[in-house]
Amino acid sequence: MSVRFGVFVPQGWKMDLVEIADPVEQYEAMTAVAKAADAGPWDSIWLYDHFHTVPEPTPNTTFECWTATATLARDTQRINIGQMVGCNGYRQPSLYAKIASTVDVASHGRLYAGIGAGWYEHEWKAYGYRWTDVPERMAEFKEAVQIIKKMWTEDEPVFQGRHYSIDKPINEPKGVRQPHPSFWIGGGGEKVTLKLVAQYADAANIGGGDPELLARKCAVLREHCDKLGRDYDSIIKSTNIDLDLAASSADNIARVEKLVEAGADYVNFYIPRVAYDHDPMLKLAAEVLPQFA
Repeated sequence: MSVRFGVFVPQGWKMDLVEIADPVEQYEAMTAVAKAADAGPWDSIWLYDHFHTVPEPTPNTTFECWTATATLARDTQRINIGQMVGCNGYRQPSLYAKIASTVDVASHGRLYAGIGAGWYEHEWKAYGYRWTDVPERMAEFKEAVQIIKKMWTEDEPVFQGRHYSIDKPINEPKGVRQPHPSFWIGGGGEKVTLKLVAQYADAANIGGGDPELLARKCAVLREHCDKLGRDYDSIIKSTNIDLDLAASSADNIARVEKLVEAGADYVNFYIPRVAYDHDPMLKLAAEVLPQFA
């Protein structure tokens, strides 16, 4: 089975730029990783959509997701670029669709537009966004996904929901990739999120690198696809894993093999310290990725 691979660039969210003092040099370190991935066999680079660091908020750099997406799209030539994943609560869905359409053009059709319901509570509150309980956030997310798809596929989209509405917004150009920008939905909620994947998405991000959990989410997604008449195999099933820097190439191959057996056809690596050392990324590209081509 052919598997494609992505790699996260260091944007500060995981405290992965703190050893670089100058913010310009921090940004250039992020860009350098993107360019190195662009030169290799990687299919994509990814950013997180967060404002504060993790595991706790600290006064350290976290570069804004969509701004960085746009600049990295212009700093690379071949590689796809996406968000893992965009937070619905941070942008009106109509604006999200417009931003994504613009970046898809700027990248010459290389955008993987990711979206999820969001979860990082203190970040929402610090930036003045209204924090709601899970059922309401999911209801908002469900409406947002529908609006985004309409903005990309209809000339005079109309939607009237409980949380959002649009009235024939003009979204030109809608993007470059056909039939619309590649739409990635992140999250494993079995009743709402995975059903939305089956209805509207080109790709899912599920399982968090856990083969057992991934297999369960894939099975639920397949059930939704069967009920809706969607071709399950037409949906990319991606998952994310943190690279163990001490692991051998053989260990990493075995780890990916387990994820593939569980249902993944796309794997995204987060590589600690890649801002300072590209060698682990280059080693993966040379020794692991070719095993799944």
